[in-house]
Amino acid sequence: MNKAVLIGNLTRDPELRTGSSGVPVCTFTLAINRRFANKQGVREADFIPIVAFRQKAELCARYLTKGRKVAVEGSIQTRTYDAQDGTKRYVTEIVADEVEFLGSAGGGGARMDDAVPPPEPGDYQGQSAPTFADADDDELPF
Repeated sequence: MNKAVLIGNLTRDPELRTGSSGVPVCTFTLAINRRFANKQGVREADFIPIVAFRQKAELCARYLTKGRKVAVEGSIQTRTYDAQDGTKRYVTEIVADEVEFLGSAGGGGARMDDAVPPPEPGDYQGQSAPTFADADDDELPF
């Protein structure tokens, strides 16, 4: 099984191009913070290249911008190519099967602190309070 699920922020605006067969290809990089801080107390980040194809590529290029938080589900792919200097280069990237746009288009999503608090107990906003009746054990479905 080859499956990766990532949540991170775009490091720059996505790049859209057309492949040799005419298929749209969008590439972008996600910055993903590590779960733990290093010895100096700094949380490092990993920078993971993402590739999307066809309609997904066009949507990513149209709606994603630098700093935007996204969730990507896809598979890990490795490939090699020969660089201009004649050396062989290896690339590991995620080929996106699904991309979910998180947060707002302006880059920052709504934080939990910004959420509307739940209503206080007994605050039924103009509706009558629910009533509960006692039930015998024989009436319970379990």
